Amino acid sequence: MKKAFRILGIIVLSLFLILFIGKLILDEELPEGVSGLDADYMAERMMSSLGKYAWDTTSGVSWTFKGIHHYDWDMENHVVGIKWDDKEVALQPRFKTGIVANAGDYTGAEIKEIVDTSWDFFNNDSFWLCAPFKAFDPGTERSIVTLKDGRQGLKVTYTSGGTTPGDSYVWILDEDYRPVAVKMWVSIIPIGGIEFTWENYAYLSSGAMIAQDHWLYGMVNIDITNVQ
Repeated sequence: MKKAFRILGIIVLSLFLILFIGKLILDEELPEGVSGLDADYMAERMMSSLGKYAWDTTSGVSWTFKGIHHYDWDMENHVVGIKWDDKEVALQPRFKTGIVANAGDYTGAEIKEIVDTSWDFFNNDSFWLCAPFKAFDPGTERSIVTLKDGRQGLKVTYTSGGTTPGDSYVWILDEDYRPVAVKMWVSIIPIGGIEFTWENYAYLSSGAMIAQDHWLYGMVNIDITNVQ
């Protein structure tokens, strides 16, 4: 037993050490930006480069997030079918309500917890699907920033809405204003400025473009599969 606790202690200490070193090396302060017409223009060009009009006219999209959460989003009727493990929910995200499959197997409290969990999943997982199209969502602020490595980016801050209001994202765009990466300052990640790629684009039948791969320093991929 003492050996097991010693091993557990070493693991915990190692994780704290990795986090501390990562924070020292990678942590960045959120850059101040310049808001106004130029920032809004950059955001509009970003969305246009990915087919914002086509996205707005998309009737529905299905995808799998990291092979574990499966979605069928009816965008016309604002209903999302979500499956994970042995759970299945028909969610109405705007009202944070839903219908749980086999509801008779659960108590009322358990049903609420399952619906709330599905809402959290959808808020997070749909970000990786369509975040560039949300630059003008209610409660957003846009500004142009210069990062410490000299790159220019579009900062979008969500002052309200979603699961974690107050989060900021800086989009790195190519010469056609298409996102190639995003840097994050979010409450769930203790290191500011973590950067994920935005790559391997696929076309929906409507013509909108979706990035399927999001690599963290070439080591971890937040992948979107089965997009259709």
